[in-house]
Amino acid sequence: MGEAEKDVATNRKAFHDYHVVARYEAGIVLSGPEVKSLREGRVNLRDSYASIRDGELFLLHCHISPYSHGNRENPDPVRSRKLLLHKEEIGKLIGKTVEKGLTLVPLRVYFKGGRAKVEIALVKGKKLYDKRETEKRKESEREMAKVMKAARQ
Repeated sequence: MGEAEKDVATNRKAFHDYHVVARYEAGIVLSGPEVKSLREGRVNLRDSYASIRDGELFLLHCHISPYSHGNRENPDPVRSRKLLLHKEEIGKLIGKTVEKGLTLVPLRVYFKGGRAKVEIALVKGKKLYDKRETEKRKESEREMAKVMKAARQ
């Protein structure tokens, strides 16, 4: 039986700005107050990204607000946080990020079996015309759904 996943935050802007090439599930190293703050849903993934340094993967510019009932020992909200992946997966990511235009971006933060996880995606940036095409497609899907709903009534 699968473990239940509870989404904490999603990075909707990433789906608008990038084509997702591959997805990876990574653990994240957090302090106690950060975990409690995550459980309250106080995390912002906008403008955050992942980077590889010295063979380790780090999440940068992810804002986890200080825990509301914490004390002065709360860590910096935008500190870099280590992500946990297998060495082989990190090796593959190093090879792929060296390719032109590929970046690592967090798509969502969630709890799986009581542990905080981050879904990291290998992405390629969209051009402006790609973004416009996506918007047109979504708008036409909305219009079709509206017409279908009206036809059913």
